[in-house]
Amino acid sequence: MALKVKLTKSFAGASEDMLATITGLGLKKFGDERLLKDTPAIRGMVNKVRHLVTAETVQGEAPKTARRKPRKIRVRDAARAKAQ
Repeated sequence: MALKVKLTKSFAGASEDMLATITGLGLKKFGDERLLKDTPAIRGMVNKVRHLVTAETVQGEAPKTARRKPRKIRVRDAARAKAQ
């Protein structure tokens, strides 16, 4: 199961913790939509900003997010590989 979360209202004037929650959900601007794993933590975050977002349960799994190394580390690793 997955949750489709969409930012439907402006977050102008929202408190710092609500802004952090919206960022934590991966929403950056009005109209953004994310497909997230249905976990109690995500449900709690959606509940906290329920007046700003819409959430619906969808079938299937949320896509895995690929983690990237910081640019500084990637450049260092590329330089080491080139030196060998």
